[in-house]
Amino acid sequence: MIQTRLREFLQRLTPPTRNNLLDELERLELSGTEIPGAGDVMETLRAEFRSSGQTQKRNSAPARFFFAPLEPLLVDGALQHAATGAIQRGSLSAIWEWISQDLLPTMARDYVKNINELIAADKQRDARQAASAFQTKVVKSLENTLNSPDGAGQIRAKLATYTASPTVFDDLAQMFSAFRARDELTKLNEALPARLPRFEDADVAKVTPLLAAFIKTNSEQLPFALTLVAGRLKTHWQLIRLATQAAATKNAADVAATPYAAVVTMVLDRLEDKRRLLRIALKHERILVAKEILVDIYDTEYALRVRIDQFAESAWGQRLDALVASIIELVESETSRFPQNVGHMLGPRRLRSHNSLAGQLTYWAWKGRDAVNDGAAFCRKMLGAA
Repeated sequence: MIQTRLREFLQRLTPPTRNNLLDELERLELSGTEIPGAGDVMETLRAEFRSSGQTQKRNSAPARFFFAPLEPLLVDGALQHAATGAIQRGSLSAIWEWISQDLLPTMARDYVKNINELIAADKQRDARQAASAFQTKVVKSLENTLNSPDGAGQIRAKLATYTASPTVFDDLAQMFSAFRARDELTKLNEALPARLPRFEDADVAKVTPLLAAFIKTNSEQLPFALTLVAGRLKTHWQLIRLATQAAATKNAADVAATPYAAVVTMVLDRLEDKRRLLRIALKHERILVAKEILVDIYDTEYALRVRIDQFAESAWGQRLDALVASIIELVESETSRFPQNVGHMLGPRRLRSHNSLAGQLTYWAWKGRDAVNDGAAFCRKMLGAA
């Protein structure tokens, strides 16, 4: 009876409203917000989309073409803060609705009609050009309003009618910034090596000239460029090598003074996202998944503390301390309902591999390598001065 009434209620909603409702419920679920009865609503909506042949991602073709240049910068999840150098995929539906309904409704209707005709005629290149032209119109429309206090307030109020996400306005600002450097980001993405699994000195030396050239004209968009690099790495924390290589010393203050200091914030942002994923894994008792996430978290923590000197005294170190403490508290709270051997398996002492003999050897290997590299750099500097 309840299921029948639920279906009848959902059928009275327009398709876009049902789409937005499912997006919003999924976002709240990912952020850890529990809403009684939300599971039944989501399952009913998902069943509807499956029966109609739609995929889980329900953005329309015009929206997909419009957001296509942002694809390498998109992150999944439901963070409670803006992601440095990235845009949350879950914000796109609300942003598209706002553009279509409030920002440029007439131009949006014309764009949708035009691009649907081009797609039907299989004119993919023309469709991309049409999307590019509409992106430019959106950017120009936002130039005066986004940075105005009154304009920003109006935008926030309108976006709130499409989503309760606390970061959608920030993601809109990120989108605006990324579109302004759209062509340069595309060129950089094509110029970067396809993969950088080790990201050692030779790899860093290949990447830094490309980033330096990008910074000359697009310094504001550097975090997006760093995200493109991060997408090619085996492990996200390797990104900090850009900053430590550019710094005068490995001290946190010198690392913070480099153009690439944002990489440390980006790695910490990633840890926040890992904490969210860990909460979901523990909630659903996916122990092996939780273990893998925790190993990654502790490895990242270790890399930050070892690769950057005086890290603990920095603002970065304080943020990391708070993050790790909250993660340990989360694990202890969630595993209290598990059998004792399971909770023990997820304990920090067991998963912090750097506490082992092998971990200590790795520590001294890193420190030795840093000393050799620093000595070589000093010699090159002295010879150059002579």
